[in-house]
Amino acid sequence: MLAVARRAGQWPLVGGIARGLSYGGEHAALWLAAGATAAAFDPARRAAWLRGTALVGAAHLASMGVKRVVRRPRPRPARDAPLVRTAGRHSFPSSHASSAAAAAVAFTVLHPPLRHVAVPAAVAMCLSRLVVGVHYPSDVAAGALLGAATAAAGRDWLRATPPGGTRG
Repeated sequence: MLAVARRAGQWPLVGGIARGLSYGGEHAALWLAAGATAAAFDPARRAAWLRGTALVGAAHLASMGVKRVVRRPRPRPARDAPLVRTAGRHSFPSSHASSAAAAAVAFTVLHPPLRHVAVPAAVAMCLSRLVVGVHYPSDVAAGALLGAATAAAGRDWLRATPPGGTRG
């Protein structure tokens, strides 16, 4: 599967999109920015959007912690060099996948119609890590599970009503 995904990156459009997603997902930047933007444009639920954004950050940090323990090296394909440079040399789990899955879960809890955008965007982010050649499929799967579980664990927190206030 890794070889097939990596070869797809040789197509200019696919490789370009995968590189863009990889850069945008570095340190969960795309997802943190999306959450902050939602908080800015939805003042009535600003606190909830910020909690959702915090869950994305927590998922990203959790994946980085697991990486430091597991220390699995990144793939070193014989044929195709990776399409992007990475911030670190460890691969398991994918932090991009973790933050993407956390955002998909948290943001769709806060605004269910977002599932039509957030879920496909998260899947694309996850697949991009294979296309650019910097993760094994198990890295991406574990990262996505970690991120989704982190956001799901915070579901009640997302829906919390602040003391004396409206649900935010």
